[in-house]
Amino acid sequence: MEKELIVVGGGLAGTEAAWQAAEHGIRVRLYEMRPQRNTPAHVTNNLAELVCSNSMGSYLVNKAPGLLKAEMRGMGSMILACAQASSVPAGSSLAVDRDRFAEEVTNRIESHPNIELVREEVTAIPDGPTIIATGPLTSPSLTKEISALSGEEYLYFYDALSPIVNHDSIDMSIAFRKSRYDKGEQEEGDYINCPMNKEEYTAFCQAVVSAETISLRQFEQEDPQFFEGCMPIEVMAQRGEKALAFGPMRPVGLIDPRSGKRPYAVVQLRQDNLAGSLYNIVGFQTNLKWGEQRRVLRMIPGLEKAEFMRYGMMHRNTYINSPHLLQPTLQFRGRADLFFAGQIVGVEGYMGNAASGLLAGVNAARLLNGQFPVILPPKTMSGALYHYVTHAEPKQFQPMKANFGLFEPPAAKMGKSERYVWYSQRSLTALRRFARQHQLRYDRTAAEADLQPAEAS
Repeated sequence: MEKELIVVGGGLAGTEAAWQAAEHGIRVRLYEMRPQRNTPAHVTNNLAELVCSNSMGSYLVNKAPGLLKAEMRGMGSMILACAQASSVPAGSSLAVDRDRFAEEVTNRIESHPNIELVREEVTAIPDGPTIIATGPLTSPSLTKEISALSGEEYLYFYDALSPIVNHDSIDMSIAFRKSRYDKGEQEEGDYINCPMNKEEYTAFCQAVVSAETISLRQFEQEDPQFFEGCMPIEVMAQRGEKALAFGPMRPVGLIDPRSGKRPYAVVQLRQDNLAGSLYNIVGFQTNLKWGEQRRVLRMIPGLEKAEFMRYGMMHRNTYINSPHLLQPTLQFRGRADLFFAGQIVGVEGYMGNAASGLLAGVNAARLLNGQFPVILPPKTMSGALYHYVTHAEPKQFQPMKANFGLFEPPAAKMGKSERYVWYSQRSLTALRRFARQHQLRYDRTAAEADLQPAEAS
């Protein structure tokens, strides 16, 4: 009898899970509800469409996001391969042309001989081996089904999107190209910076705080929660006069070529598509009304005549109480053939979501092939992340992205830079040995490509 797996959700986690299982010889039916049922945030019918930033974080292996990518490269991540094939300049970070990226993922999924893509909404949890990877915009009917299965109330927070502007509408006589500290970038820098003096910054903050926001629905108003990594600028600004200057508008490592001095604050824009015609305002997630966004954001020097190609917005993000409901294998407690992956389990960041899909896909395939699912070592970034989401205090559980704080510190005293290198070396060594022990697919050369020779030994 042919082994079959159902994957629900065509986002980063779902497509990665489907790909991994298919590569292990499993027949996969991947369900994506769009375009039969659309969401408030998506605009195309492509799989893995990015609805927030186009940045997937640092490439540097001595940074937590970079280490996660190195592990995923070693384990053959399809999503990471698609991101690299559609990348745009972003210094030491991996950023993508969002349309080209989604098209790349869609083409690979549709052309895989072991994957059947079904464009239908799933309204009930399927019987048999299944991965639920429906993401932050899980449909109400399926949400109700999962809630009934778990017996737990859903937690939620609000994920906010940054505005995108037309490059040609940026006044480059005021704005300048430069990356903070110029780490690994081309000479002129990959980011566009709009500098502010103290008076301009103060006026801008006052305008942000006093601007009108889009009203939340009544049931959403009762308990609004915001993930710190996607905090709307109006919420940050309410925390204090200098909150934005120490957040997304921090001017460290930047000199305004007009004055030869460091600005009081700066707004950065990052390339959003391969053609370089679109730029998103970095860290400027917002729920201001669109007319207010146009008025307030045009107060930023260099953006006085900005043409907005997308305004910021917020949408509800649902995730389950994973410490109470999931095993570190991402299996549902009480039903071994049901897996969860992606933002719905409480992992944050594009790569974190894809990495969880990778583990769920591999483990579902192992289960179908008569093998035991694996628990990745907590000494690896992937393993530490899944350990956190399945072992955190359930009552205080909040989404988490890859970070070195998930690791136990080394016994020997080290400086931060030395410690981060040590974490990376230990992590990749642990994953290599684990993969060999459990006969997992692992390419050491790909994983350790960015390590220095001394570190890789």
